Amino acid sequence: MSKELYAVADFCLIPIGTGNDASVSEYIAECARVLDKSGLKYQMHGYGTNLEGPWSAVSQAIHDCHAAVHAKGAPRIATDIRIGTRDPPRPSTSSTPASDSGENARKLRRVQEILGREHVGSAGERDA
Repeated sequence: MSKELYAVADFCLIPIGTGNDASVSEYIAECARVLDKSGLKYQMHGYGTNLEGPWSAVSQAIHDCHAAVHAKGAPRIATDIRIGTRDPPRPSTSSTPASDSGENARKLRRVQEILGREHVGSAGERDA
């Protein structure tokens, strides 16, 4: 049997058939509650969520988000998932705050280092 892979996922969960309200924020908040309980590193963004940890735990968390959103009343859910793996996972350093640790945070810091500035965003944000 092979060892557990470390997975970095980006997923976008889309509740379908939730009524006349175009907002799905209540459903996405329910998924956030599930991810909080999972103990995995995650970061929500405008069009999805970055999630990382052992492959089986990442897959289970996405499954649990589906179950919770269905339980909240969404009759259908479509989800796009992109998963990358790393073998072995990079160890996090104890001097790095939890919110700044993980594979996604490491990648962002590397891009910021290359660009030589703290903020990576659109030109409008840089000029503000």
